[in-house]
Amino acid sequence: MTELEHEHTADAIAVRLSQPQKPGYLRDWVLGGIDGAVTTFAIVAGIAGAGLAYSIVIILGVANLVADGISMAAGNYSGVRAENDEYEKLREMERRHISRVPEGERAEVRQIFANKGFKGDDLERAVAIISADEERWIDFMITEEYGAAKARRSALMSAASTFSAFVICGAVPLLPYAFRLENSFEIAIVATGFVFFLIGALRSRWSMTPWWMTALSTLTIGSLAALAAYLVGALLKGVGG
Repeated sequence: MTELEHEHTADAIAVRLSQPQKPGYLRDWVLGGIDGAVTTFAIVAGIAGAGLAYSIVIILGVANLVADGISMAAGNYSGVRAENDEYEKLREMERRHISRVPEGERAEVRQIFANKGFKGDDLERAVAIISADEERWIDFMITEEYGAAKARRSALMSAASTFSAFVICGAVPLLPYAFRLENSFEIAIVATGFVFFLIGALRSRWSMTPWWMTALSTLTIGSLAALAAYLVGALLKGVGG
């Protein structure tokens, strides 16, 4: 029998529910890791396909790690900030609506509970309990009306997670060239494929899909991107003579 994720005793439930909700940053790390590995290996594959000097791999690869890593982190930072700003705007809007048209807002709460199966006195009691506290009322409306999660991600942490994953995973295809290993391109292929596989396996911890399926899926996506870059580089080499 599969082991459950947590206990369901009264004490365990009380402790778990009393803890503040914490946002996760796995999404940011996986996104940065995949993009870093794909884009950097695409550069390696493209240069190898074009038959250019290995030193160019290091130059362009490091430039990609820094520039694209910062760009991606900045984009993620801005995106999370926009989400958080939208969340705060919704809270203030609900606060204003509760202040000006409380009965209209109670009618919304009533319909929400009615759709959940509440009726009669139970329905009115639920509405009264929710609307008795303004912050609880706002939290309820934000979640039920707009589907927004109460736990908010930090824009800075999201950006840092994305950047660190981008640099760590993106550096892997460059390591064989940095150490001037023989068959650097072949080693880079294997090492980068292993990174894709590990990232995919990590994704499975938050997925119903078996780990080997998410791992193979990520490996396939990365491999297709690398193959496309290699073919483009080979094509350009032929065009350039």
